[in-house]
Parts: sequence; C-alpha cells; structure tokens
Amino acid sequence: MEKFSIRVNIAERYYPLKIEREDEEKVRRAVKLINEKVLSYKQRHGDKDVQDWLAMVSMYFAMKVVENEQNQLLPKTISGLQDLDKKLSEYLDYVTEK
Repeated sequence: MEKFSIRVNIAERYYPLKIEREDEEKVRRAVKLINEKVLSYKQRHGDKDVQDWLAMVSMYFAMKVVENEQNQLLPKTISGLQDLDKKLSEYLDYVTEK
C-alpha cells in the first residue's frame, strides 16, 4: 500500500503523519475525538496547561481501551462457564444414573 502525508492539528499543534489512504478517515475521526475531549477538559479545568489536558485525555481513552478489553473477555468467560456447566450436568446425570 502506498502511504501519503497529511497534517493533523491536535490541541493547537500540527503533526505530519504518513498513513495508508484507507486509514485517513479513521485518523481524522480520531483527531476530532481527541480535540473535542481536550476542549471539554479545557472548559472544565481552564487553569491547566495543554500538557495536563492531553494527559487527562490520554487517561480517558486508555480507560476506554481497558473497558473494551474487559468487554471482549466477558463473552469468552460466559461461553467457558456454559461449557463447564454442561459438562458438570452431564457428569452428574451419569453419576446419578448408576
């Protein structure tokens, strides 16, 4: 895939990026989310500097990643418990039949 250059503005600072063309929309949406969250923190905590706002935004998005990871593990855990329940039921049926 061919990469191309874009410039993004995050918290009033420009960054050059080389990205895949198909990732452009995702990158721009991510930048928009970051800037919206920075603005939100800026409005609530105006006495901080940009570094503080970016740290708070980083923590917010890191928490979302952790929540997402936990939510992805939940179906596997439920499935494993259902399998275990089935096996235990089959075993108990077998034992009680004797």
